[in-house]
Amino acid sequence: MIQIAIMGHGVVGSGVAEVLLKNAKSIARKAGEGIEVKRILDLREFPDSPLADRFTKDFGDIVDDPDIRIVVETMGGLTPAYDYVKRCLEAGKNVVTSNKELVAAKGDELLAIAKEKNLNFLFEASVGGGIPILRPLDQCLAANEVYEIAGILNGTTNFVLTKMIHEGMAFEDALALAQRLGYAERDPSADVDGHDACRKICILASLAFGRHVHPEQVHTVGISAITLADVKYAEAWGGVIKLIGRAHKREDGRLDCFVEPMLLSHASQLAEVNDVFNGILVRGDAIGDVVFYGRGAGKLPTASAVVADVIDEVKHLKARKYLFWEKGQEGYVADYREAVSPMFLRLRCGDPGACLERLESALGPCARIAVEGAPAGELGLVTPPVSEADLEALLAAQPDVAAESRLRVADF
Repeated sequence: MIQIAIMGHGVVGSGVAEVLLKNAKSIARKAGEGIEVKRILDLREFPDSPLADRFTKDFGDIVDDPDIRIVVETMGGLTPAYDYVKRCLEAGKNVVTSNKELVAAKGDELLAIAKEKNLNFLFEASVGGGIPILRPLDQCLAANEVYEIAGILNGTTNFVLTKMIHEGMAFEDALALAQRLGYAERDPSADVDGHDACRKICILASLAFGRHVHPEQVHTVGISAITLADVKYAEAWGGVIKLIGRAHKREDGRLDCFVEPMLLSHASQLAEVNDVFNGILVRGDAIGDVVFYGRGAGKLPTASAVVADVIDEVKHLKARKYLFWEKGQEGYVADYREAVSPMFLRLRCGDPGACLERLESALGPCARIAVEGAPAGELGLVTPPVSEADLEALLAAQPDVAAESRLRVADF
């Protein structure tokens, strides 16, 4: 019988305990040994839990217990999760976490400790909840040279944008609905400002390309500035707006990595990923495009991924799985303003015709977008491929032009 501990008994932690109890026999068969929860760390009391006698408020009861071989961290955040996980690894315990903030900020350091100690540090649930993505990326697609990952990585923002696109709801109303339904927190900033998606693309990029990408290196823009006018222009063009986390490997080895609302054609495999669902596209030289789809959050889907990692660690208690990436490097992530792509522009112009003529003179032919009922002086268009830096300079040189919206156009 393998004894484990769970740190944190919130939504995910309680789900992990529930799955381990409910499916104990099948889990034991798949792991090759039974798994027993010996300790659960939480400051609250849970007298009605079937594991009520296992609760402790003292981290020492876990880190100092030699019988506990695996520790599951579902507390979230960096404090005290980082300190606790590091100490568990240093004490010779394997660790499973669902904590995307922890892995995005400290993954390279914790993986290095696990490697030194011949332990496993696994975190499948940190990116797509119940969607299997890290293990397929690391193992099933190992023969490929992966050169791009792009995805809808946050269910809350995707729900809000879906309501704006399909029901014409304003951003504020769609967000309020998401909060009423429990899809968005009372403080939704981590979701709507793109920070959650940023942490996830950092983890994916680090694993796929072998070097740690820190959240502060990733240009991140949320969805709060997206308006119904933008949605209408996107539809008239033949597409939708989605919040995308993207990591693309350049020929020089650097990464283009950012989180932004982007314009996707209806032909895109990600365009019809709606509501709280996530979709992650991986491009490899041998396999082409592969898309992973499902619920990116939720108690039991996320707990399912955590328990799968626990099973994996039970199987590999004496043989470390090779999941690793190197430390980050300054300049590894390129300036987002250098990335070249077509751009959707919604401009307010003194003379739209003259404005379009000047833009086409500098960039080449643009695709003008007509929207019924657009205000006088408004110009919508999609440019040829151009860098953000060059476009900024071009628009700044036209004093009678103000950019209401500027979005990259996806090529996936």
